[in-house]
Amino acid sequence: MTAWEGDEYQARFDRLAAAGAEVHGEADFVHALAPTSVLDAGCGTGRVGIELARRGIEVVGADVDRSMLATARRAAPELTWVEADLTELDLGRTFALVLLAGNVPLFTPPGTQPALVARCAAHVARGGHLVAGFSLDRGYGLEAWDADCAAAGLGLVERFATWSRDPSSGGDYAVSVHTPARSR
Repeated sequence: MTAWEGDEYQARFDRLAAAGAEVHGEADFVHALAPTSVLDAGCGTGRVGIELARRGIEVVGADVDRSMLATARRAAPELTWVEADLTELDLGRTFALVLLAGNVPLFTPPGTQPALVARCAAHVARGGHLVAGFSLDRGYGLEAWDADCAAAGLGLVERFATWSRDPSSGGDYAVSVHTPARSR
């Protein structure tokens, strides 16, 4: 498991934003799907979840890393931040959208991705979406992702090469949108 230092991690994005870089591509993508509630699974410092909440969406963030969550809690104490292993997550509710941004499937221990997908899928409401963006050049690719989603009862709706909705081109990054098979 990679250990992070939340404040240092967030400072990188703060510097990018201060320099004029667009740091809310994930939030823009999610907002366009018009969810009423979002589970930001693997929320880290809350960068995406906080922006979604600013846009009027109910957000719950979950992450296993205490340092990252401490940064999120300081930045937005009014939001719900849950310390949990996503492969065992059970919040007892569903969300209009479950988001895995920032390579979340790559940071779980090897072999636990099926459990990660299953537990995240269990939190997707009927008619909702599971949205994930991650690099494809680190040993866990789209074939495995799609198989894990199918095993969890999710079907692919659309796929892009970037959070800006650039067409999927067989590159080294993908953003995938899945929905429960019963909802399609």
